[in-house]
Amino acid sequence: MKISSHSGAPRLFTAALLTTALFSVSCTNQTKHTLVTIADARTHPATFIRAGTKPDQAGDILVFDQPLLNRKHQPIGNNSGSCIRTRPGESFQCQWTLSFKHGTIQVAGREFDKGTSAIAIVGGTGKFSTIRGEMTSKNNGDGTFTQTLVYQLNY
Repeated sequence: MKISSHSGAPRLFTAALLTTALFSVSCTNQTKHTLVTIADARTHPATFIRAGTKPDQAGDILVFDQPLLNRKHQPIGNNSGSCIRTRPGESFQCQWTLSFKHGTIQVAGREFDKGTSAIAIVGGTGKFSTIRGEMTSKNNGDGTFTQTLVYQLNY
C-alpha cells in the first residue's frame, strides 16, 4: 500500500475557511437603519402605581399602552410597557415593546426624566427577529416622546 505524503487536509481546511467566510458575509446585514417614532401619551397617559405615601419614591411603577406615531403624527403601531422608579426625580428602569404590523421591537434601559436617554434594543419578532442596536428617547415636554432607533438586522 502506497502512502502519500500529500494529504487532502490543506484543501479541506481551505474549503472550510472559504465556506465560513462566505456564510459570515451572507448572514450579516451591516446596513444601519434609522426609525423615528413618537410615543403619544397625550391621548393615553401612563398610569402610576405608588409604592408608598410619598409622591415620588423608589419602587413606584409606571404602566403605559400608547399609540405609536411616525414623524407626520400618523399611527404606525403601539408603544406598551412598564417602568420602575429607581432614582426619585431622576430616572426609571424601563422595558417596553414597540408593536408594528409586521413585528415587534423590545427595548430596555434607564429612562431619564429630563434630556435624552440611550436604551438598548434587546430583541424583536417578525420582521425584526434579528434586530440589534440602540434607541434614544427624548421627552418632548408636550406629552410625546421621540424615539429614534438605530439598528441592524442580522440574517
